[in-house]
Amino acid sequence: MAWQGWPAPWLWVSGGGLLLLALVLLVSPRSGRARRGLRGLLMTRSQRLLFRIGYSLYTRTWLGYLFYRQQLRRARNRYPKGHSKTQPRLFNGVKVLPIPVLSDNYSYLIIDTQARLAVAVDPSDPRAVQASIEKEGVTLVAILCTHKHWDHSGGNRDLSRRHRDCRVYGSPQDGIPYLTHPLCHQDVVSVGRLQIRALATPGHTQGHLVYLLDGEPYKGPSCLFSGDLLFLSGCGRTFEGTAETMLSSLDTVLGLGDDTLLWPGHEYAEENLGFAGVVEPENLARERKMQWVQRQRMERKSTCPSTLGEERSYNPFLRTHCLALQEALGPGPGPTGDGDDGCSRAQLLEELRRLKDTHKSK
Repeated sequence: MAWQGWPAPWLWVSGGGLLLLALVLLVSPRSGRARRGLRGLLMTRSQRLLFRIGYSLYTRTWLGYLFYRQQLRRARNRYPKGHSKTQPRLFNGVKVLPIPVLSDNYSYLIIDTQARLAVAVDPSDPRAVQASIEKEGVTLVAILCTHKHWDHSGGNRDLSRRHRDCRVYGSPQDGIPYLTHPLCHQDVVSVGRLQIRALATPGHTQGHLVYLLDGEPYKGPSCLFSGDLLFLSGCGRTFEGTAETMLSSLDTVLGLGDDTLLWPGHEYAEENLGFAGVVEPENLARERKMQWVQRQRMERKSTCPSTLGEERSYNPFLRTHCLALQEALGPGPGPTGDGDDGCSRAQLLEELRRLKDTHKSK
């Protein structure tokens, strides 16, 4: 038995052999193709390692908070009135108010206009959210946090201190700052006539939640506050999960009604629709939506909300089951090619993400 605390001898031998092989391939003049392949592999793994280190620092140390504060200062200076012009949606006694924060984020106030009570979703800039609270003349009683990232949770401390009776909701798995009321899948938060259901949608983070405002009490459309799970024609990156995990979370959203209004965490519409046009250039629904979005963005107007019915027609990340998208991406595992629909759709989701990242870097 090897000495406890040290690797077994075979690990030293195999590790040393692999290292020697790598060095030979890197320096040998006759192994150009292998050398380029190995360099690419090492570069990819180095980039992944550096990303994991950076992500851990952002989410688990005070450095992430300092980075968020810097983002906040820059955005306030660059966009003193917000990055986009937004319009509230008023239903029968319920108001949804988008608040543009940071460089492209959205926070939201959900207001019971009769009781004058408000719920804030992802209040990353406490100053902007507080200004809206005062302008609307409402009392903040709850904060709904989709996930722990500072650009969604950064205002929890200041707002919960200012509003002493305000409760902070979110997943206990996500390390959300100043969390007071943990939520699980299908838990309901009630504020006045507002009935808001939490849905577990892991993938972007381990404890990511989306929030579904039930439209039945006010006889209007339901509203989905999707954080970084789903955007107009896009979806969030999978930081703390697998493609299978993210696919399952997206399928959770696909189970909601077509008239559900989508209120995402970021203004990414024009960029996302541009990528969707690369993947499905003949998708007429995407083309019509792109023309509308471009008109909106020329005047710096918000593109929120869309509907889930619209998203099903042009959002490639919600169309992994569609034959047209599978054919557009070329040869690969089809929905019935290996008898495992979930697996093949997850592979398609991974390919879409890879192509999206490549498209963005150009």
